[in-house]
Amino acid sequence: MYVQYPLSRLRERVRVRVLMMLILLAENDESFGKTLYNELSLQHNQIEWLKDDRSIRIALSETQFDGLIIDDAVGKINALELISHLRANSNNLPVIALSAQYAIETRIRILDCGADDLLLKPFDIRELSARLRALQRRSIGYAAPLLSCADVVLNPATYTVFKDDQQIPMPPKEFLLLKKLLEGAGRVLSREQLCQSLYGWNQEMDSNALEVHIHNLRKKIGEPMIRTVRGVGYMIEKR
Repeated sequence: MYVQYPLSRLRERVRVRVLMMLILLAENDESFGKTLYNELSLQHNQIEWLKDDRSIRIALSETQFDGLIIDDAVGKINALELISHLRANSNNLPVIALSAQYAIETRIRILDCGADDLLLKPFDIRELSARLRALQRRSIGYAAPLLSCADVVLNPATYTVFKDDQQIPMPPKEFLLLKKLLEGAGRVLSREQLCQSLYGWNQEMDSNALEVHIHNLRKKIGEPMIRTVRGVGYMIEKR
């Protein structure tokens, strides 16, 4: 379910394009979780919202997320244990913990168990999004916000793609697919990895949807840039 917003507010938000990410939201408070889900979704992210330890562990084992947002509030989610479990299993997924605990000892404990960042409630959703983008850039080895290959430049923060200094119209799925390929430049990304980044965990998709998106992307950025590796997936050469 989505929170209802005035049309003027929706239009304002759509104009502020941000990095599209596949995010696992671990939050068992219905009201607060709904607010986060709607706000982050409006910013063109794919959100999987789960409310208990078991579902979160299954999702983490089956899906390659771009980030985890987890609330340390007492309930059906043991945030400290889940984060510690991730790190004990060498999972470097970027993690932002949310907390209403202002005691310095609590904040130190959350960070020491493996969280990459901590936001104290209340906070501005724009700051949460910016911190997610920064964590993701560091996790994939990009300190700068731009992704590029040859004459194609993608700016995740402004949701724009340029080729030969000319902006290319790019619908959300194609943008997300190109971003994923550029982040993995030089590596073959499997069909499963790419589909998960486009459609999230446990979502159905048409059998040829990925191929259609690849075809459309090639027409826009140049046929040779995206290489098909038969039986494996697709890649963009590192240049």
